[in-house]
Amino acid sequence: MESGNPSAGRALDGKVVVVTGAGRGIGREIALLAAAEGARVVVNDLGGAPDGEGASAAPAEEVVEAIRAAGGTAVASFDSVADPLAAAAIVETALTHYGRLDGVVNNAGILRDAIFHKMSVADFETVIKVHLMGSFYVSHAAARIFREQESGSFVHFTSTSGLVGNYGQANYAAAKMGIVGLSKSIALDMARFNVRSNCVSPFAWSRLIGTIPTSTEAEKARVARIQAMGPEKIAPLSAFLLGDAAKDVTGQIFAVRMNEIYLMGQSRPIRSVHRSDGWTCDSIAEHAIPALRSSFYPLDRSGDIFSWDPV
Repeated sequence: MESGNPSAGRALDGKVVVVTGAGRGIGREIALLAAAEGARVVVNDLGGAPDGEGASAAPAEEVVEAIRAAGGTAVASFDSVADPLAAAAIVETALTHYGRLDGVVNNAGILRDAIFHKMSVADFETVIKVHLMGSFYVSHAAARIFREQESGSFVHFTSTSGLVGNYGQANYAAAKMGIVGLSKSIALDMARFNVRSNCVSPFAWSRLIGTIPTSTEAEKARVARIQAMGPEKIAPLSAFLLGDAAKDVTGQIFAVRMNEIYLMGQSRPIRSVHRSDGWTCDSIAEHAIPALRSSFYPLDRSGDIFSWDPV
């Protein structure tokens, strides 16, 4: 069994952390920072293409080498999060090499964008499988460990494509909103065991974001703004949420945009109408909808809400 020899004063000293999708982009930066903060890291990455096809050991191995070169401790995992047995093997890697597990970052993902009426069943199901089911599989495997030791932290990755909206991403948006519900349920169910669960919605340039179309000037300008936001900006909040300093932070949704951290809203009632004699289709049309309409949400996209330059 490998063991770390962490020095004092770092946010994740003594922790063992699994980071999925850690071979590139945001996951890579989280793995590097977690190791720099004293964690022993399982660097998980299947090494596939942005659409999930193929596999390569190189991305995960390169991150492990970088961590070790900087004096940290890490081991590579090449298992797929989209299979329950493989996901369990990712968690088992932590136990085999380090004897414990303290945190899980569910970052692995793919994109298969298409306008809704052209989206194939396979592309919808595959994206759901990787993002939502993958987050469940890895979390479920880790949950029993966290329950037994009565501690642990989950950091799940959501997206404003689901929280707000975007074109051509019904599969991705559905998965990312499902992850929000998954995280909140974990937070509620496992709070009694001192287990925390939070979501992070990142704004950062990555190879997945590189698939955004740039056929109009507005789209080109939006991509240019995103390109200025490096994946390293996402890592500090993720590392913080894994550490003991975040022991009272759970069930929340955060967004990170360059040097900005947002606490995102969660669904709550905003208006109501009532009729003592009940409702009919006619009275709904005549009374309920006109009364509620001023509070309707427009068909915004993420770029409509976050329309100013990041700071």
